[in-house]
Amino acid sequence: MLRRSALALAAAASLFAPAAFAADTIKVGVLHSLSGTMAISETVLKDTVLMAIDEINAKGGLLGKKLEPVVVDPASNWPLFAEKAKQLISQDKVAVVFGCWTSVSRKSVLPVFEQTNSLLFYPVQYEGEELSKNVFYTGAAPNQQAIPAVEYLMSKDGGAAKRFVLLGTDYVYPRTTNKILRAFLHSKGIKDEDIMEEYTPFGHSDYQSIIAKIKKFSAEGKKTAVVSTINGDSNVPFYKELGNQGLKATDVPVVAFSVGEEELRGVDAKPLVGHLAAWNYFMSIKNPANDAFIKKWSDYAKAKGIAGHKDKPLTNDPMEATYIGINMWAQAVKKAGSTDTDKVIAAMAGQTFTAPSGITSKMDEKNHHLHKSVFIGEVKADGQFNVVWKTPGPVKAQPWSPYIPENKGKKDEPAK
Repeated sequence: MLRRSALALAAAASLFAPAAFAADTIKVGVLHSLSGTMAISETVLKDTVLMAIDEINAKGGLLGKKLEPVVVDPASNWPLFAEKAKQLISQDKVAVVFGCWTSVSRKSVLPVFEQTNSLLFYPVQYEGEELSKNVFYTGAAPNQQAIPAVEYLMSKDGGAAKRFVLLGTDYVYPRTTNKILRAFLHSKGIKDEDIMEEYTPFGHSDYQSIIAKIKKFSAEGKKTAVVSTINGDSNVPFYKELGNQGLKATDVPVVAFSVGEEELRGVDAKPLVGHLAAWNYFMSIKNPANDAFIKKWSDYAKAKGIAGHKDKPLTNDPMEATYIGINMWAQAVKKAGSTDTDKVIAAMAGQTFTAPSGITSKMDEKNHHLHKSVFIGEVKADGQFNVVWKTPGPVKAQPWSPYIPENKGKKDEPAK
């Protein structure tokens, strides 16, 4: 009888042990694809969150507690993102989630965060046309990436393009971005016959016929440029085929919104020299903040044996946006004295952080987006980028594009 009572007590104690442990930590959810077509881009963001958590913990954590990461793999499966978000919030009881890359994954989880009044920090450029109380968007809105990039292509310095190929992966971000860009091009006098629009599925690998079609479209007399919203591992065969068919930047420049240093890792960049990417950060930017960020990442990647990065550490724009987001969240928790969602949202307004880009990033007081500088870089032979254009300073995000007529009168702040 005594033995049974002891066993029962032990079993009861074991039931309460996880809860006791959880009370001593603040759980942080990490919701990035570690397998599937988006793993090429998202895996490194998981590691960026873990690095930032280690840094915060080394300084004593938050509110007297250490941060405890809870990592899940939604596996580039959009409905699974919602299931994993529910698990993080309801079962794991995380205080915040850092995650998603594609807009379809963000749209999948959005109802979960709104229904549970939980917080998501989303670190990737996107199409705008959304504003949620429960999301902080630390990547670029269209006026902080897509619009400046096309304006550059139309300028004398950018080649004075008169025809445009809008080429993307077939989902919400490329289609909505291209809807905005088509309306913008119309406002600049570009007619529909001078705009070619093409989409390929996730994981697409055969770009031979599409590149041939682009070459034919560009041979019709007007200077042509390609705007690429291809996402994930399809970028590797796309850029390889550009090289195979000899489509040089001097003939038809390609500006990409989802290709950075990480995506070019597996590509021979020499045939791609001069092609462009538009971001709010490049690894090649020289300043003390970026030098420190690169060193932190290099040391962390080597210490943790991170595949690819332990030998060739690379940083990129979504890593910077992730790093800004978690540090701003930590600052807001300290200011609020709590991880309560509504208190943290209030404390996030106006938060600033010296970003690796060298710019003091500011979270807008109302619209849950960062004020960000825009950079356009040319691909170099080593897979890095040479910055050829930048804005004079940070640009305030416009979540609702002014080029979409139905956006007229929409408020630039989320509903309470």
